[in-house]
This record gives sequence, structure tokens and C-alpha cells, in this order.
Amino acid sequence: MTRREGYRADLQSLAPDGVAAYLTARSGLPGPRGNLELLDAFGDVGDARLVRRFATDPDEYLRCCGIVGLGRLLTEGAAELAGELRGHACDPSWRAREAVAIALQRLGDADPGRLRAIVADWVGDERPLVQRAAIAAICEPRLLTDPTTAGAALDACAAATAGLLAVPEDQRRHADVRTLRQALGYCWSVAVAAEPARGLVAFATLRREADPDITWVVRENLRKARLRRLLGDPAGDLLSDERRG
Repeated sequence: MTRREGYRADLQSLAPDGVAAYLTARSGLPGPRGNLELLDAFGDVGDARLVRRFATDPDEYLRCCGIVGLGRLLTEGAAELAGELRGHACDPSWRAREAVAIALQRLGDADPGRLRAIVADWVGDERPLVQRAAIAAICEPRLLTDPTTAGAALDACAAATAGLLAVPEDQRRHADVRTLRQALGYCWSVAVAAEPARGLVAFATLRREADPDITWVVRENLRKARLRRLLGDPAGDLLSDERRG
């Protein structure tokens, strides 16, 4: 039995009023790493009423558990929860924002078309954190074995990059904008690796962009081995060229 399976069995055996204490005691917080196996287990089997309650809980870990659980409820037909997840994408807690991406990835496992529709909608949102949630959700390698979803990931990266470029330079240091830029710094490489025929062309265009934030995005993606392999640069010489340029 895996740890996740063990947690699922425990959670299913607990009375509802004992679940919060169980999750909190095993959360791993405060600490450098939350208990992701437990988070996923609650997402798998958490009671729907607890999921909805925990999603707005002041406790960070309980809130993350609830948000991941919303992803399961979304796959089960609660379409209105997409709007609630969009709101959570702007949570002050980075862990809660990661939980939104995990929740959407659950949807992607079950219904790739619905994930693609949500991502296409969210990357058009004016809020950088919503755009960030969209690309973080879809740029997950296990989802990109589907060619249509891989193409949608490239489109989402392009749209989010356009969103970054649209931010006035005097607002680029805002934390939300920096968070979007950071996500673009790895999401492009994931999307390009999944759909290299289109992706390498799109990334070549990106490399010609003179904007300093896009230059940073390009440089960060060139650090990723998955992209260097596609470019025939396992030793990182292209990154050296970027620095010299």
C-alpha cells in the first residue's frame, strides 16, 4: 500500500469532525514541504461538504486540501466551481495557488477538453496570477501526451507572454507580474518539448524579442535540459551564447 492509499483509507474511516485534525497533524507545516501525498489523498476521497468548507479555511494547509478537492468535484460535474477556482488563483498563499494548478490537472486527467477550455479562458484574464494558474496547470508533461492539449499549452504560453508584454514597464516589478514571469520561465520548455514541431518555431520567435523580461524568460527556459536536448545543446552552450549576447 502506498502512502497515498494509506491516507485515503484513514480519511474514509474518520468521522467528518475528525478530518481537520488528522490533516493538520500530518500536514508537514510549518516546514519546507507540505505533505503532498496527503493533499492528493484528501482530493481523492474528501467529503464534498468538507471540500467546500476547507477551500475557504484560514488554515493554509486545509485550504489547499479543499482547493484540490474542488478539482475532483469539478470533474464530477460541479461546473460552477471553475469560477471559484479562478478566485483561488489569486490567493496570497503560493501553496494555495499551486493547489489550483493541481486541481485543474485533475480535470485534465479526466476531461482534457474542459481543461483546454478553462485555460483558454483564463489566459485572457487581465490578472497575472490567473494567467499563471492557467499555464502552470496545462504545462504538465503527463497531460501533454495528447497532441491537442500540447498545442493548447503552446497557445496558452504565447497568450500569457503577450499578457506579460502588455504590462507597462513601470508595473513589471509587481509581485503578481513577477510570479507570471517565473512560470513562463519554465512552462515554455515543457510545452515546446511536448510539441517540438510548432514549439521550436514559436520559441525561435520568442528569442528575437528584445524586451528584457522576455529575454529573462528565454534564458530561464534555455537552462532546462528538456529544451537544450531539442536544440542539440546538452552542454548548455546556447545559454552561454545568450549571456554573451
